[in-house]
Amino acid sequence: MKILLTNDDGYLAKGIKVLAKLLSGYGEVTVVAPKHHQSGMSMGVDLGLHRLAYKDLGLDENGVRWSYFDGKPASCVKFALNYPFKDLRPDVVVCGVNHGTNAGAGACYSGTLGAAEEAALNDCRSIGVSIDSMEENPDFSCVECFFPDIFERLLKDYPGKYGIFYNINFPALPPEQIKGVKAAHQGINTWTREVLEWNPDEILEHFGINISKDKTSGPLEEGEKPFMLLGTFTDDDRNTPGADFRLNMDGWISVVPDKVDMTDYAEVERLAKLGFNREFKK
Repeated sequence: MKILLTNDDGYLAKGIKVLAKLLSGYGEVTVVAPKHHQSGMSMGVDLGLHRLAYKDLGLDENGVRWSYFDGKPASCVKFALNYPFKDLRPDVVVCGVNHGTNAGAGACYSGTLGAAEEAALNDCRSIGVSIDSMEENPDFSCVECFFPDIFERLLKDYPGKYGIFYNINFPALPPEQIKGVKAAHQGINTWTREVLEWNPDEILEHFGINISKDKTSGPLEEGEKPFMLLGTFTDDDRNTPGADFRLNMDGWISVVPDKVDMTDYAEVERLAKLGFNREFKK
């Protein structure tokens, strides 16, 4: 089996190293991951005529071929399908393990799932994997314990229809506290109090991330005032017990089937009944 592995936290993140080791037992793993942290990029790609750097980092002790591409996660998939995999498509594309949940509305912003969607757009089997912890060194033992079985089950009966990809979210719990795994749907949620004045200490307190290591923010120009988007998670009364993040909070691993085609077909029919299907007279 030929496996393409990427993420949105960058090639140095612990999560992708965990997946690389797990996947090495299934076949030939090729990593093409962002050079820098790229969370929240969704399906954004690097367009234009600016230079994009690629570096082959060679094989590790598990036989995994590592490389980085200085672009967004979806761009990494585009590059991989047109360069290392230009002659033979991967049997599956795996994205993660993302540091931080991609359940609920987080799926809409996720660079991890943006990469998975890019793979599905190109008719590749595709799986995104996340854990509900944004710490630099979270405990990935639950992923190590339960991901292989989920991976094998998904690939054994992967649907033939176009555009399907899977969003797997793990609670940040040790294996003995995981209740099980459930097929789920994307939950409804929002974030309140999202725009705050810049405060690295609050980021460290909430997420365990020392933002002083972040090299992406340059010095302020004259007149600029620093802010940050953080937010407080807010549940929604319309959610069912099968919402992905509700299951995660209750100790379950969630598996949500997503699709590239975002069309609401029932709404297409409703619009037709309202008279939208008409020809203008000339």
